[in-house]
Amino acid sequence: MSAFGDVLATADGSRDPSSPYVELERATWASLAQASTNPLTYDEIRRLRGLGTHLDLEEVQQIYLPLSRLLSLYVESAGQLHRRTEQFLGRQQPRRTPFVIGVAGSVAVGKSTTARVLQELLARWPEHPNVALVTTDGFLYPNSELERRGLLGRKGFPESYDRRALMRFVVDIKSGRDEVEAPIYSHLVYDIRRDEKVVVRHPDIVIVEGLNVLQPATTRDDGRTGLAVSDFFDFSVYVDAATSDIQRWYVERFLRLRETAFQDPASYFRKYASLTEPEAVAEATRIWNAINGPNLTQNVLPTRSRATLVLRKDRDHSVRYVRMRKL
Repeated sequence: MSAFGDVLATADGSRDPSSPYVELERATWASLAQASTNPLTYDEIRRLRGLGTHLDLEEVQQIYLPLSRLLSLYVESAGQLHRRTEQFLGRQQPRRTPFVIGVAGSVAVGKSTTARVLQELLARWPEHPNVALVTTDGFLYPNSELERRGLLGRKGFPESYDRRALMRFVVDIKSGRDEVEAPIYSHLVYDIRRDEKVVVRHPDIVIVEGLNVLQPATTRDDGRTGLAVSDFFDFSVYVDAATSDIQRWYVERFLRLRETAFQDPASYFRKYASLTEPEAVAEATRIWNAINGPNLTQNVLPTRSRATLVLRKDRDHSVRYVRMRKL
């Protein structure tokens, strides 16, 4: 077993042998990357960092570098399994289907930053240089359709997504299609960019990031259970934190956006740019209590146990410990 595996096998999770998870405190997890060099520069990290999200050279070195190494091992193992399976079946399929990683978590928890950092780090490994990132925001129904369905006030809830289109995208990826398209969402105009698409071509890895990517399959009218997007994931990451911290981060981000993006005349949220700070705090809190908070508790948080690995954040957005499902 590698040094990486040795640490996983004897980590803090051994305190409860009956648990299906192994839990590693930050220092233990960080030790897994001592022999690796962080390939990202300060400027690259600053570009990847989301608004209000804690991310620096130390966080990348101690948290995301070990995670990228672990994921690379999974990708390598999937390739070996593919080759041996093809040999067993007596077939000759030179290319395996892309390795798909799901990244889930609440609004404002920093999952988009996690997905971007993983994309950059995984692409630096020579075994899998082509890493695509697709966000499920692009699969939200257009605002006009949400209004028609009476769902504009529930944007981000599972029913606000075109789940068939998202499922079709993931199925096409795992079917090994040469080229797959996904819609693009604009946070500036708060709607789908109808004339723009992201095109994924021959990826080694695809990261699918979004609020509800770990949702279980729904039961059909005839009582049968369908497929879930997560059924096609090879690995999944849930970015976690205390709900009170996430709400605070959401309000703080709202205040920063009020001074930046909301000032843009094209912004859907231009109306919030002139709010005083107390008014902005009150409005952000109202939105959280009406939409993002309930969506977190009702739909997002219950999917945490479905993740392969959980990154648990502290009050300052830094990761405090890592919990991983045992093999």
